[in-house]
Formats: sequence, C-alpha cells, structure tokens
Amino acid sequence: MSSENITTVIQMMESLPEAARAQLVEHLREYIENLRDELEWDSLVQKTQSKLINAAQQARLEIAAGKAQAMDYDRL
Repeated sequence: MSSENITTVIQMMESLPEAARAQLVEHLREYIENLRDELEWDSLVQKTQSKLINAAQQARLEIAAGKAQAMDYDRL
C-alpha cells in the first residue's frame, strides 16, 4: 500500500467523531489479527500440503486393501 493511500485512510479516520474512531480502530485490530491468523494458517497448510496428500493417498490404499475400519463415532 502506498503512503498516499495510508494518508488518505488516516485523513478519513480523523474526520470521524472520537467514538467512531475508537470503534474503527478496534475493528481494524480484530481484522488484522484475523488476517494474520489466516496467513499463518495458509502458510502452514502450504508447508504440509504434500504430507497431507500423501496421508490421504495412503488412507485410500489401506481402504482399498481392506486394512481400514469404519470409525465408531459413538466411542469418541
């Protein structure tokens, strides 16, 4: 984001009443925290995606070979 865009957003925020500004800041904090969490999750999935694919393929092979059993959800 360019500094011009940041300046514009700050000017827009400064034009709001104090209570609205405080509310906006809180929303932005929450949004940024959520965005960081999503980016971290995406990164973790990207790093482990080949392992997940391999595990799924192994599970399919075991199911096809009759080595897998249905999960008993009542026992969980």
